[in-house]
Amino acid sequence: MEEQKSSIFPAGITELKNIITENIPFMKEKESEYADKYKLQKQHDKGKLHAIERITTILDKDTFKEIGSRVTNHKSALGLCEDTLPYDGVITGYGFVKGQKVYIYSQDFTVMGGTLGNEHGKKIAHVIELAIKTKCPVIGINDSGGARIQEGVNSLAGYGDIFYMNTLASGFIPQISIIAGPCAGGAVYSPGITDFIFTIDEVSNMFVTGPKVIKSVTNETVTAEELGSARVHSTTSGVAHFRYESEEKCYEGVRNLIDMLPQYYGDRRTFKQEPYINKNQKALDSILPERMSQSYDMRLVIAEMFDKDSFIEVQSEFAQNIVVGFAKLSNITVGVVGSQPSYAAGSLDCDASDKGARFIRFCDSYNIPIITLVDVPGFMPGVNQEMKGIIRHGAKLLYAYSEATTIKLTVVLRKAYGGAYIAMCSKHLRADYVYAWPSAEIAVMGAEGAVEIIHNKELKLVPKGQIGEFINAKAAEYRESCMNGEIAAKYGYVDEIIEPSETRERLYSDLIMLRGKSELTVVRKKHGNIPL
Repeated sequence: MEEQKSSIFPAGITELKNIITENIPFMKEKESEYADKYKLQKQHDKGKLHAIERITTILDKDTFKEIGSRVTNHKSALGLCEDTLPYDGVITGYGFVKGQKVYIYSQDFTVMGGTLGNEHGKKIAHVIELAIKTKCPVIGINDSGGARIQEGVNSLAGYGDIFYMNTLASGFIPQISIIAGPCAGGAVYSPGITDFIFTIDEVSNMFVTGPKVIKSVTNETVTAEELGSARVHSTTSGVAHFRYESEEKCYEGVRNLIDMLPQYYGDRRTFKQEPYINKNQKALDSILPERMSQSYDMRLVIAEMFDKDSFIEVQSEFAQNIVVGFAKLSNITVGVVGSQPSYAAGSLDCDASDKGARFIRFCDSYNIPIITLVDVPGFMPGVNQEMKGIIRHGAKLLYAYSEATTIKLTVVLRKAYGGAYIAMCSKHLRADYVYAWPSAEIAVMGAEGAVEIIHNKELKLVPKGQIGEFINAKAAEYRESCMNGEIAAKYGYVDEIIEPSETRERLYSDLIMLRGKSELTVVRKKHGNIPL
């Protein structure tokens, strides 16, 4: 992610109108109509797009159809809100993204700060319900000060309706949230239930309680940016999945993701059998460093193995010791989970386990095949990790892979040690096929550590000057007899040892062969109890 923060609009307001119409050509013909109906300038003065402009930027040209344009607000008790609020502050409807149908809503901050009243909530809940009925994604553009205080419990009822529909839709249709302004209180919980949260530098803010409330309750002083900026939620909290430097780039990112995903859980559009697209894979034969201790970027492997420029990384700035995202393999959409040796040696910690588990469960919900690339030295040791609950968090990853019934393909590139070997979609968690490159090492731990335990008594008798030589010699023996991929293949834990350059074609053949698979041993029950 680029460090530079910018808006698609310059600081000079006088240039704003021209920039909008240049960047969004079809806005010219709609400009007059929208200017009469919406408070465009109020948003433009802040360097932001208006709610209606956000919708038309995301959707294909001239495809938006509004629903509920004449809905207005409840008149509140005590005369606190006697004004009639147009469309109750949220624009709802449907359209198309790259030819695929979607429902969409966009909160209008120019109408009472985008606050949510009862009818506002009903409108959003209605479009989510329609998206479920018609089996297509729903996009929510959130720009809200939270519950409309003037409506009292009716505003809370509106939120309750949304949360329920979000939960009903979960795992059935993709739900995408865009944080396009300051979102506080109840305004952040609906995005929190959805599948993917998009944020924008210097535009997005998310927090349950804002700086003023925190100051009054805990006496802590914090700014809105420090508390809930796009950067904070992308790098530290892990709440956000994508961060962009401008609205324009964010909405293009939304369009690209929609194009990658199925419309609903039963959609096979993204898994069409087409002729194999050949791609020179010779670079993979030399992509790993010579020494096991050397790091490398797993993204380089992904770039070579999958279709050119197809990888969309999810949560790229959070828990960077694991890489997750969507890619195309000969035009078939797959989910990719990979160890990241360039960050903490690729070891699994609490955050990485959570990140991986959530992504795996999304893929499984929509029958997106999961390809796991393994180079993992183990779970992260340390008091901090134990106190944070690495047992519970690591169990989430084990649970997610075990629960998943979609196609599961695993490739061990280099290290696969200990419990982390099991957790990264081993044969024991019912991976359909497990492959190992010739460089693979599969064992309880690294050779040196194993030698120090196995030969503990002997080491005490070795002269100090010869300890290093002794460990190296015994480690070489251990690698040969206990660690190489051939050992795991002998017991059927690895299906085949393959060359790196063969991997792409082999994975494609597996995808085609396993298309339509169903598990034979699914236990009948209401649901399991994932260790949240």
